[in-house]
Amino acid sequence: MKIRAFSSAPAICLAAIVACAPATDSAPAQQADLVLVGGTVWTGEPDGGRATAVAIGDSRILHVGTDEEVRAHAGADARIIDLDGRFVMPGFADGHTHFIGGGFQLGSVDLRDAATPEEFARRIGEFAATQPAGRWITGGDWDHELWGGALPERAWIDSLTPEHPVAVQRLDGHMMLANTAALELAGITRATQDPPGGTIVRDAGGEPTGVLKDAAMDLVFAVQPEPSEAELDEAFERAQQHALERGVTMIHDMGSFSALETYRRAAERDALRMRIYSLVPIAQWQQLAAFVAREGRGDDLLRWGGLKGFVDGSLGSTTAWFYEPYQDEPGTSGLMVTDTAELRTQIVSADSAGLHVVVHAIGDRANDWLLDTFEQAASRNGARDRRFRIEHAQHLSREAIGRFQSLGVLPSMQPYHAIDDGRWAEKRIGPDRIQRTYAFRSLLDAGAGLHFGSDWTVAPIDPLLGVYAAVTRRTTDGANPGGWVPAQKIGVEEALRAYTAANAYAAFMENRLGTLQAGKLADIVVLSHDLLEVDAASIPEVDVLYTIVGGRVVFERN
Repeated sequence: MKIRAFSSAPAICLAAIVACAPATDSAPAQQADLVLVGGTVWTGEPDGGRATAVAIGDSRILHVGTDEEVRAHAGADARIIDLDGRFVMPGFADGHTHFIGGGFQLGSVDLRDAATPEEFARRIGEFAATQPAGRWITGGDWDHELWGGALPERAWIDSLTPEHPVAVQRLDGHMMLANTAALELAGITRATQDPPGGTIVRDAGGEPTGVLKDAAMDLVFAVQPEPSEAELDEAFERAQQHALERGVTMIHDMGSFSALETYRRAAERDALRMRIYSLVPIAQWQQLAAFVAREGRGDDLLRWGGLKGFVDGSLGSTTAWFYEPYQDEPGTSGLMVTDTAELRTQIVSADSAGLHVVVHAIGDRANDWLLDTFEQAASRNGARDRRFRIEHAQHLSREAIGRFQSLGVLPSMQPYHAIDDGRWAEKRIGPDRIQRTYAFRSLLDAGAGLHFGSDWTVAPIDPLLGVYAAVTRRTTDGANPGGWVPAQKIGVEEALRAYTAANAYAAFMENRLGTLQAGKLADIVVLSHDLLEVDAASIPEVDVLYTIVGGRVVFERN
């Protein structure tokens, strides 16, 4: 590995993203209990400084510099890890997950790569055979585009699941397939009307096929049994271990009060090994405001105070809200998942209560509506450090790109979606709109605070795959070796900052996380290869060797 010289010049603070930490390393007043030496250290600071070693003590970084400097900080009982040139960087943060759902999916049927209707049905039937009669089968993460785009039907699986209600979701979470048993429990018949913000897909004779879109899924969710605390705890532990093995030291969870209480239980029993920023649905803003008044906003390990809302659906389900109709479904231009008057009231009210508002918007019309609403809320409620976020910001109008920076709105994006959706997105929205889809380069050039996540389980919770996607934009089908919409590629360091410092800022933690600086919390990942030196196409082959949270080694590859 090539090790670059470390610059001893002071870091230059990047406006609103990388905050300078206190200069606490002028003397080795505190002894290190963990020392990393012989590495290639990327600090994430704007000046691009590199080092070879890091000293860690009492959960924080004590010193970043040369091996000799860092060894001087080592206590008598310190663990010293010689990295033999391996790559050291700030821990990856994932800016958008559905974490507890991910834990449940790890224990459920996996349909993500089911490439034919027959394989789809077979996997569900085989999984059902392993489950007690009456137990719901959920999760799935299917993708109908893998077999040409035909939506699944309950008839495919009814005979294979006579004793199990089935409600398996498309990988974007905006469609599900329910079998007849599940539809009967939910009371869905040909006479059931489409709920506001949702669609019950029907056959030519008017009978429900089993596919439910967006708010129509709520009819089935309403009759599913709530998981027990023990089941939630088990799902969380599966998810946590899965994430730590991939170098993720912090997540932003688009969850619920149930998820937040699961994390609080884990913290109480010292089982929380990663940092969590836990968000709840925006419809519960009053409950969250009361909770914050009573409990505060958490600590460096577990934080709350954020709310997640929805404007529209998804591109894959043809429910993202556009100005113009879909090219492959010209009868629709998408839908609003939440009534816009209701959502506007929630945003303005939650913001007035000092809560952090983040909202899902995918289509160009949805993004413009949301930018307008954020601007109205800020004008009405007055100046403060609010950091509004648009989750996904996938398909933008020309005017929207510059408004993120001017309004101080953060685009929270998921690069893996670009190489997944890129297989079929153009047939949905055509060659013009496609140029402003997953517009990473345009947003960065316009000064927006771009930060990255996975949307797990919609996409894998693997930041290395996300970096690869943002840098190469090679679609998963191999059809775009030069990159899909290549003008929107970004550089490796830009992608790494979007997974580190920018995510810290998006959670109001930039003074404590996101870069390797003395005084900051010691969240670090060690990789097998230097991401700034390897060929970008080989980034998915890089291994996570160590994951360190607060100076504690929480994953170590054997």
